[in-house]
This record gives sequence, structure tokens and C-alpha cells, in this order.
Amino acid sequence: MYWRKHDCACLLVEVIAKKSQNITWAVSVDGQQKKHRRIRRVSMDKFYELVTGQEDAFYQMCMQLPKTIEKVVMETASNTVPHDSVLEELHKMSRDKENSFVFALYMLGFSTYKGF
Repeated sequence: MYWRKHDCACLLVEVIAKKSQNITWAVSVDGQQKKHRRIRRVSMDKFYELVTGQEDAFYQMCMQLPKTIEKVVMETASNTVPHDSVLEELHKMSRDKENSFVFALYMLGFSTYKGF
């Protein structure tokens, strides 16, 4: 594939960003701010959108993930899982607040992302 200079960008993809974003990444060098429109900070939801062309692609993947994990766990039920008190506490928190466990985890990290 032929790549032209104006087709390229450098992206810092933040898996858990403070907010949903696709912004120019500005840095300070010797006290002066430097930036270029093709050097960007991008949250994971915006990265998935760029890659797939679907605005809520990251959300869709997150909604599918629990089903896939459950299927894998059921298929490998003979494997033993060590006792994890953190997991128990997270389950209790999700029951107390009437939210699903997975949704509570997603909201913790992705509350400003598209779809959440």
C-alpha cells in the first residue's frame, strides 16, 4: 500500500483516559509549547472509531466482552480459579448499587466514552 505523507498521524492511545478525546498533543520544549495537528492524544473509544468507522465500536466490543468471557469460562470450567476477595467485593458493590458488575467496571473507567 502506498502511504502519502498527509495520510499519516502519530497517536498516543490512552486506554483509560480522563475523558473521550481526539486532540492535538501539545508538549513543552525549553519552555515553548510545541504541537502538530498529526500528533494526537486519543482515547480508546475514539481510536476504535478511527479504525472501524463506527462511532460506538468500543462500546459494542465492551458489551460483547462479558458474553465471550462467560463462554470461555464455561468451556474451561475444569480449570481452578484461586480465591479472590477483590472480586467478591466488586460483586457486592454492584449488587448494593443495583448495577451489573461489568457495567460498574466500565463506568469506572469509561464514563465519558461514547455509549457509556
